[in-house]
Amino acid sequence: MPADRAESIRLELEAFMDAHIYPNEQRYHDELNGLADRFSTVPVMEELKAKAREAGLWNLWMPADHGGLTNEEYCPLAEIMGRVLWAPEAFNCNAPDTGNMEVFLKYGTEAQKQEWLEPLLAGEIRSSYCMTEPDVASSDATNVRTSITRDGDEYVINGKKWFITNAPYERTKIFIVMGKSDPDNANRHLQQSQILVPKHTPGVKIVRPLTTLGYDDAPLGHAEVHFENVRVPAANILLGEGRGFEIAQGRLGPGRIHHCMRLIGSAQRALEFACRRAVSRETFGRKLSDHQSVLEDIAKSFSEIEQARLLTLKTARRIDEVGAKDARDLIAASKIVVPMMAQTVIDRCMQIHGAGGLTADYPMAEAFNYARWCRQADGPDQVHMMSLGKQIIRRYAD
Repeated sequence: MPADRAESIRLELEAFMDAHIYPNEQRYHDELNGLADRFSTVPVMEELKAKAREAGLWNLWMPADHGGLTNEEYCPLAEIMGRVLWAPEAFNCNAPDTGNMEVFLKYGTEAQKQEWLEPLLAGEIRSSYCMTEPDVASSDATNVRTSITRDGDEYVINGKKWFITNAPYERTKIFIVMGKSDPDNANRHLQQSQILVPKHTPGVKIVRPLTTLGYDDAPLGHAEVHFENVRVPAANILLGEGRGFEIAQGRLGPGRIHHCMRLIGSAQRALEFACRRAVSRETFGRKLSDHQSVLEDIAKSFSEIEQARLLTLKTARRIDEVGAKDARDLIAASKIVVPMMAQTVIDRCMQIHGAGGLTADYPMAEAFNYARWCRQADGPDQVHMMSLGKQIIRRYAD
């Protein structure tokens, strides 16, 4: 896509946020809190989705090889959408649906694409990605215990998953489930498969919605889900048995960068709030902006956001040039740096706001929660540091 077109989309997206997203933040939260079921549709979201689609600001995540943007071009857009945590859904750019749609694009059969990808692209349904489990350390994905067993023309799924984003949401219709189809394979990375499980299949039980630091992230939510003798057609397997780890690696690389850019948007917005606060409040006879400690926090936060932004843009460019597999060093570095940066910057900005920074009067507390759980999602900090450390030692020791 020509660079000027990408810049045009950025300007259009910023204008849409100014005209339709920011003015509806309070309405969104009021409608959400007024729902009889917190995991049902928020009316204003459907209005915003229609407006975004009419404006051509729809499926902006679409990869360049499918007629969309490069990762580098998409980064600034993800940052803009990340300034309001629920905004990406209005543009059909929310996690985990973008990653799941990429799975269908890359690995789905024509029948699977018709049944699931098309309504996802249209924003009519939502989806979940089921990997993490409560009974094992899922930071090592080879630990998953959920079983996927062939029985004639069907597969039978048994196991427990949790922190499954979108699972409680009423619009969610399809799960992509990772489990073990060949647990005795000598190659631990060929034991897993991924399979499509419609949410309302008998034996699928949404046990409970989960919270992170007290936030339920409604209406999308994160849930514990049990699969009890769940049967699906053999045609629901993705790519074939033993390809689960391969699919996971292909899916998670770009998704990690999307999270990073959204977090940069959250941190940037928090910094802007803090700057306005600093010139509007006084303590000890001086504006906050005249206190050295506040100035230092603002300066450090600006610098850290810029560093993280440039690292993430470099990572995105590298993915575009060589693919996610060969950019895994920079992907790991971004995933290590950006959530911690966002957590730190947002925490400073909350402090500048005093007690109000902890409340829902400002977006920072919920954004802090997002940054904190992102340090676990798509691989915890320690796994990325371990992986990156090994890569760097091999690179220079050899």
